[in-house]
Amino acid sequence: MSDNGIDAAFWERADAIIHLANEQGTKVPNSNVSASLLYAAARFNAFIVATGATSAEAMEKDKEEAIRYFTDEYRKMLSQNLDDHIANFNTYMPRTPQQ
Repeated sequence: MSDNGIDAAFWERADAIIHLANEQGTKVPNSNVSASLLYAAARFNAFIVATGATSAEAMEKDKEEAIRYFTDEYRKMLSQNLDDHIANFNTYMPRTPQQ
């Protein structure tokens, strides 16, 4: 995802959601938090598609296009974040030497 055209509020919203996920990750396994985040994103994006539809039939007609759009965007964002973590692995994931 390019930073072009993305305002500070975008990053603030993302950081707030990440902060909540990190907080929840202190109480349950991170894999559980990840599953909840994925579900929440899917649920909210379905709502976004529904708010733009004029009827259930129109929504059904646009369903595959919406799925394609959101999965393509997620793939790009995930790839960029994985690349970032690879490039900064030792900074993001410091390890203590094994004794």
